[in-house]
Amino acid sequence: MSDPTTPPQNSPPRLPPTLDEIERLAMEALKTIPDLLARHIQGVVIRVEDFCDAETEDALELDSPFDLLGLYRGVSLPLQSSAPLRTETDMIFLYRRPLLDYWCETGEALEDVVRHVLIHEVGHHFGFSDADMERIEAED
Repeated sequence: MSDPTTPPQNSPPRLPPTLDEIERLAMEALKTIPDLLARHIQGVVIRVEDFCDAETEDALELDSPFDLLGLYRGVSLPLQSSAPLRTETDMIFLYRRPLLDYWCETGEALEDVVRHVLIHEVGHHFGFSDADMERIEAED
């Protein structure tokens, strides 16, 4: 029998989700995005990194790398027919550390945070405005 005056042993600290775990959440979220978006994103690469690179941080004039949860890099669909021959793949970046901070600050489920950011960035692939993306996500 244990001594009631002795505090229970603490369980080992839980480590934050890894890059691979965030990528797995993104792939699961990708399966759930609205059909309107999903049918047009074949070939868009999803990449998870801890933070955006310094060049992106400077170009977007961020106060902190924690200010950017995700980023679409490429030519949006409406502009692809008029763009010169393209050599780069369209990519969606999800930034792990800012996502984790947002998750901790808001208390939202991490899966929901990743899905929301992913849908937002997919919307940029379509050239949608923030208002368009909010409407599409609300209809889902």
